[in-house]
Amino acid sequence: MLDVADVLAARQRVSEVARHTPLDYSHTFSARTGAEVYLKLENLQRTGSFKIRGAANRLAQLTDEEREAGVVTASAGNHAQGVALAASRLGIDSKIVMPEHAPISKVNATRDYGAEVILHGPDYDAAQAKAHELEEREGRTYIHAFDDEAVMAGQGTIGLEIVEDCPEVDTVVVPIGGGGLISGIATAVKAHRPEARVIGVQAEGASSVAESLQKGERVTRDQVDTIADGIAVRTVGEQTFEVIQRRVDEVVTVSDSQIATALVELLERSKTLVEGAGAVALAALLEDTFDYEEGEVIVPALCGGNIDLNVLTTVIMRGLVEDGRYLKIRTVLKDRPGALRELIDVIADAKANIYGIQHDRTSRDLAMNDAEVELDLETRGHEHVAKLIEALEAHGYEVDILA
Repeated sequence: MLDVADVLAARQRVSEVARHTPLDYSHTFSARTGAEVYLKLENLQRTGSFKIRGAANRLAQLTDEEREAGVVTASAGNHAQGVALAASRLGIDSKIVMPEHAPISKVNATRDYGAEVILHGPDYDAAQAKAHELEEREGRTYIHAFDDEAVMAGQGTIGLEIVEDCPEVDTVVVPIGGGGLISGIATAVKAHRPEARVIGVQAEGASSVAESLQKGERVTRDQVDTIADGIAVRTVGEQTFEVIQRRVDEVVTVSDSQIATALVELLERSKTLVEGAGAVALAALLEDTFDYEEGEVIVPALCGGNIDLNVLTTVIMRGLVEDGRYLKIRTVLKDRPGALRELIDVIADAKANIYGIQHDRTSRDLAMNDAEVELDLETRGHEHVAKLIEALEAHGYEVDILA
């Protein structure tokens, strides 16, 4: 099993390419939770993710023959970039298989780091199967994204940085996909501060580890569905599951809506951009998915910041909806002069701001003298939304909330 000596040995190899990322005290989230919250800003890492650590450690240990033959791997995006950059620095040819729907920003970045990218399959597991085909056919070395001791050891250097920068840490909160990150961090943290807890977090739509721990054996999900594409893995690794069983104190899950809210909070309050997988640790803390005491020193690991701009737009909008700051409604007006103005006056009196209006007279569900109106509104929280809906209904409008 992975040992802290492996993590310590990885440090020198990793430090040649990866940064020692900041540990930033958050006044906002400390005040919100009552804990002492320090954010591990691994989203500021080279390639925008922790994955460069494990990739660098694994590739540095290849034999001359393996380097000559080249490497291949599968990835949803972050491991791809880590392998691509580490391989380019060592002069190793790399092929990366990514899911067909991988964010275009991650695909382009991987190519820019020097790898040949092959798009295949709907998810990570399908891409992995294709990568193993290339491994066998071309004699390349497969660089696993998580189920490899050298990769886990590289990721564990984050744990070393946490306990060195925050020796009083009580709880470290870590995202889980296949388990490589948390296996490495838990190994490092438990060796240097045995009393500290390590909490794992998964997206509800990709919760293979949580389900596996409940059943006492590895579980493979039929599919995964989450905005956190970096942890959208159908099954936990064999080696990582063993480490998680022994060294991780608890695994919890968060919904996509909770992830979106945490991402928006980080953007707005901490001026920190993360991807979905990078927000899950903070989401778990903000949603009280695990118990903690007031004043407890908690370090959520923000594991990556590589988010596609189109996805970011959607996630921000979802976060605003969950926070009661964006509202989309539909109602029906009489199709006569002044009817729309009367509706707008009610909304204005309620102090809501109108982003957009869509007006439709052609729906078959409408009476001939009616018009359907959809409005996009800026609101100031759930209480404000409730008062706005109450005001509209008091004026006789039947309101459907669309978002």
